[in-house]
Amino acid sequence: MPITFAIIKERKNPPDRRVVFSPLKLKEAAAQFPEAKFIVESSDVRIFNDEQYRDAGFEVKEDVSEADVMLGVKEVPVEALIPNKKYFYFSHTIKKQPYNRKLLVAMLEKNIEMYDHETIVKQSGARLIGFGRYAGLVGAYNGFRALGIRDGLFNLPKVENLPDLDAVKAQLDKIKLPAIKILLTGTGKVAKGAKEILDHLKIKQISDALYLTATFTEPVYCIADVMEYNKRKDGKVGDKFAFYKDPTPYESNFMPYAAQTDYFIAGHFYGNNAPYLFTRDNAKQEDFKINLIADISCDIDGPVAATIKPSTIADPFYGYDPQTEKEVAMDAKGAITMMAVDNLPCELPKDASEGFGEMFLENVIPAFFNNDERGILKRAKMTTKEGTLTERFNYLKDYIA
Repeated sequence: MPITFAIIKERKNPPDRRVVFSPLKLKEAAAQFPEAKFIVESSDVRIFNDEQYRDAGFEVKEDVSEADVMLGVKEVPVEALIPNKKYFYFSHTIKKQPYNRKLLVAMLEKNIEMYDHETIVKQSGARLIGFGRYAGLVGAYNGFRALGIRDGLFNLPKVENLPDLDAVKAQLDKIKLPAIKILLTGTGKVAKGAKEILDHLKIKQISDALYLTATFTEPVYCIADVMEYNKRKDGKVGDKFAFYKDPTPYESNFMPYAAQTDYFIAGHFYGNNAPYLFTRDNAKQEDFKINLIADISCDIDGPVAATIKPSTIADPFYGYDPQTEKEVAMDAKGAITMMAVDNLPCELPKDASEGFGEMFLENVIPAFFNNDERGILKRAKMTTKEGTLTERFNYLKDYIA
C-alpha cells in the first residue's frame, strides 16, 4: 500500500509562511521514495506558491483528505483536524501549555495519531529536527539591529524584508561595531545559529577566563555552557549530565558574566527546576552591566528576569527598567533593551523551510518505509488511533483531564 503524504495549509493567525518541504526537497523525497505519494494543499500564505509545487510535478488541491499523513508547521485549528489521520506539527502541548489543551483533547476524540516535531528525537532525547539554527541567526542579527537603532550607530533593515540568509549576511558586512563584550549561552542549534552571525562579523571569540578579567579595544565574545553559568551549592565540581537529570543541587553562577557583558544572547535550553540565570534583584545590582539582551529562548518571567513579555516581528524591541521592574522605551536611560520575539524563524521562511525539509527527509520519511528501524516514529508518537495517550506521554493524563 503506498502512503500518501499531504503538505497542509497553515491556518494559524498571524499567518506562518514556513512549510515542511520546499518544492525542490519534496521532489527529492518523491525520487528517493517511489512508494510514497505527495500532494499539496493549496495555500496563499506559504513562501513557495502553488505554481512552484506544480512545476516540481506535484498535484495541488483544495481538499487533501485522501492523504494518510498530514505535514504542517504550526498548530492546526480544532475545526480543521481530519479524524483518523496521522499529523506532524508543533502542537505546543508537551509542556502542558494551557492554551492548547483543547487541541490535544480534540485529537484524542478524533482518533488522530499525533507526532509533534519536538518529540522527534534520538534515543538520547536530543532533538532531530527543528528551526533552532534560524532562530539563532535571526535573534543575534536582531540584537545588533537594536544596538544600531538605540545608539544611533547604523541602520540594519528587518530580516523579514530581506530575501534570504545571504542578504542578511550582506547587510552585516556594512556595519562597524564598538568595542563591546558579548556573551552567548548554550551549545545547541540555537547557539550555533547565533555563533554563525558573530563569526560572520569576524568578532573575536575568547576564553571565559579572559572574558571575565580583561578589557578589550575591539568587540569580543565568549560562549558559556550550562556548567559555566551554574555551580554546585556545596562547592563540589559540577557534572553536566547530573545537572540535566536533577538541577536542584545547583545555583546560578551568572553574575560574574553579568558584570562584564554589554550584549547577552540567550541561546540556551532552560529545563524545569533549573536555577534562573539572573533574577529581578540581580538586575538591580550596581555591577550588573548588561544593557542589551536577545532572548532567543524566550521563557516569560523565567531564567532571564528582564524578559517580561514576548515581543513581535512587527514590534521587536522594548525596554526593561531594572529599578521599577516595568516596561519602558527601548532607549530609556538605565533600561535593558530587550529583543524577545518568540517566532524568529518566521522572519526567514525560505531558508528555514529548506533547512527543515532536509532534516525531515533524512530522519522521518525513511522511518515509514524501513519499519521504523531507529524507533523514531515510536518515540515521537503522542496519541493512538484508539484515542489514547501513548505510554511515553502518559504524563499528560492530568492535563487533558
